[in-house]
Formats: sequence, structure tokens, C-alpha cells
Amino acid sequence: MKKNFVEELRWRGMLAQIMPGTEELLQKEMVTAYLGTDPTADSLHIGHLCGIMMLRHLQRCGHKPIILVGGATGMIGDPSGKSQERNLLDTETLYHNQECIKRQVSKFLDFDAEGENKAEMVNNYDWMKDFSFLDFARTVGKHITVNYMMAKESVQQRLNGTSRDGLSFTEFTYQLLQGYDFLHLYQTKGCKMQMGGNDQWGNMTTGTELIRRTLGNEAEAYALTCPLITKADGKKFGKTESGNVWLDPKRTTPYSFYQFWLNVSDDDAERYIKIFTSLDRDTIEALVAEHKQDPGMRVLQKRLADEVTTMVHSKEDLDMAKEASSILFGKGTKDTLRKLDEATLLSIFEGVPHFTLDKSLLGQPAVELVTRDDVKVFASTGEMRKLVQGGGVSLNKEKLTAFDRTVSADDLIDGKYLLVQRGKKNYFLITVK
Repeated sequence: MKKNFVEELRWRGMLAQIMPGTEELLQKEMVTAYLGTDPTADSLHIGHLCGIMMLRHLQRCGHKPIILVGGATGMIGDPSGKSQERNLLDTETLYHNQECIKRQVSKFLDFDAEGENKAEMVNNYDWMKDFSFLDFARTVGKHITVNYMMAKESVQQRLNGTSRDGLSFTEFTYQLLQGYDFLHLYQTKGCKMQMGGNDQWGNMTTGTELIRRTLGNEAEAYALTCPLITKADGKKFGKTESGNVWLDPKRTTPYSFYQFWLNVSDDDAERYIKIFTSLDRDTIEALVAEHKQDPGMRVLQKRLADEVTTMVHSKEDLDMAKEASSILFGKGTKDTLRKLDEATLLSIFEGVPHFTLDKSLLGQPAVELVTRDDVKVFASTGEMRKLVQGGGVSLNKEKLTAFDRTVSADDLIDGKYLLVQRGKKNYFLITVK
């Protein structure tokens, strides 16, 4: 017996709105369903993950997932929850972004599955690029009234908002374009359901309405949404001081990605482990119970960070992220440090004091290099000597046994960095140029 997809979403806290009859349809037959994503970047970020996990659960429950890359709609901009139009992209950039997104989504969905429910990726630019305005007006525009479109909350918010620019005609037609996507997939791929974030409900119901008005009331078209994920304090999920948490390791290192999940609050960890992992209900409930017995052990955060980092990146990246994490807490070694790539090294020591040293100064004793006015790791040579004698100074995670030990180019990590540690917790990163 296949799992009940709606019930799976419900217990995970991933169900916001659902059209009547949707659950019955999913229990009756294998359903093809789609979810749209924005191709305006060559990587998804963790704000997209709830939708991607919906598709993953859909496929695991025996249904067929389609991920739609909005190449055409991405050229326009969606007014839902946005105060400004998006930048318009050229075709070459859109297709590059699509391929990058597919590689990322392939870690969640099976595009090579045997049988009818293998995942597919489509791009609405493929069917919209040759669709003339007159054809669009005749095929789509005549079925949906302006009154119907004006009543949508996303449109009302822009019309009544503080933006001086108001709502462009381009954006106003967005719900018709998204509605036509649903109609096209319904007719060409037998797709009967659309999924998305709760801010998309208005656009999604326009699609079901267009299908019924075009094909008749007997046409079965449904929609369901997931809630917009926030943090326990109500703030936006997935943002850090440096911006989005991306799935692309070049944009967000696996170390920073792992740290994001490791540092969520207890309340958020309990919600997120249901939404962002495929762990079953019994496993999650056992983890929650264990966590509540001793919250200081952060059992939920550790398992959440392990699961999501492995799923998005790899087991090897998870191991490296854990090794990198250990460096800050005194467990790392010189070898661990040298194994790190430059981006990870800079991520780990992002918040520590940074200094720059001219390469011509190499070959001098350590004490001369780290007590300079422009590299003030120690207040004086006397302070450094005393700490070295007490075993309180490390260079590149190795105890410094002599304050006058010569520092050479061979000591540099990645050919340009020196890591000085004063005591247990004070780190200083020196870039040698």
C-alpha cells in the first residue's frame, strides 16, 4: 500500500491549503503533479527546499513529479509577495540556470526511475516562445475576467502598496501565464495537480479555473500549497547576514551550510527536521523525545545538519564540514587545516581578526611578525614570549615551542595564510601577499 501523500505532508507540517477532492484523487490513481521554480539564478537556495521536498515525497508516494523551470515567466516577474519586478534574463542565461538547477534537483528526485512516475523537468519558455499575443488573447484571455484577476490578493497588495511604480501590465498578466502552464501540462502530460508555496495560491487557482473554463467542468484539476517557512521568531527563513543560504557549494560552502542547520533554535529544529529530511515519523519522534531529555546535547540540530548536508552535498562534504567545525573548538590538527579548501578556511574564520603581511617579511622570527603595529596579535614581544613558554600559542594548529622560530613560505596554508591561535579561543588569520 502506497503512503498517503497528503497525510505525509500533514504530519510534517508541510500542508497549508488544499482544494476539495485532491486527497481523494491521490488515493484513487497515480497523479502527475508539477511545481514551478524561478530560474533567475544558477542555484536554488534553501528557501526552495520545502517545495523540492514536496516533490520528493510525491514521488516516494508513487506519483509523478514535474519540476517546471519558469524560463518564460522568469523573464517577466511574479507580483506575489514582491514589491519590485525581477531583472529580465536572456535565453542563454536561462538555459544555463536550468541545467544547474536540474543537477541540484537530481539529488532529490529520480529522473531515471523505471516506470511511469520518473521525474521530469520542463521549461515553459519552450511552449511560450512561439505563442503570439493574439493567440494568447484568444486562447487564454477570453476565459478569465479582469474582475477575477483583480480580486487576487497578490494583485491587491501591489495596487494598494506603497510602491510608486504600482503594478505593470506585464506582471498583471503573470497569473494568466502561470495558469496557461497548468493547462498546457494538463493537455500534454495529463498533469492534474499543481503545488507550490502558499503565496502562489491565487496563481494556482487561476490555473484550475482556466482548465475548467477551457475544457469543461468535468476536467479534474487541483492545487495544494505548503506554508511559507519562517523561523520561530517570525523572521524570514534561510537568510543570514551574508544573504541567502545557497545549495551551490561555490556560493555557500558545505561548512557554512552545515553550520546554518546546526545553529537553528530548538523549536525550529523540531519543525525543520520534519520538513527538510526524509526521516520517517517514528525516527523523528524518537529524536524529539531524546532531545527534550537533554537539549544541551542538541541531538535534533546535529541530525538535521547531518541529513540535509548529506542530501544537498555529499557524505564527504559532511565529514569535511565536521572536521572544519572541530578546528574552532581546538580539536583540529595541522593536517585537518591543510586539507581545507580556501573558501571553507575563510568561512570558518570569517569572524576572527584578519591581518595582511607582506611576503618579503617571511624568513623572520615569529615574534617579529606577530607583534608589528600592522599585525597586532600580541601587545608586546614580552607577552608573546611568556605565552609561548606556557604552551599558549599555536601556529597553524601546532604548538609554537620557540618564540623566535623562523616563519617561512613552507608554513603558509594554500600558499598565502597563517593561522595564529592565542590561548584556547582567540584566533587570528594572516594573509601573506
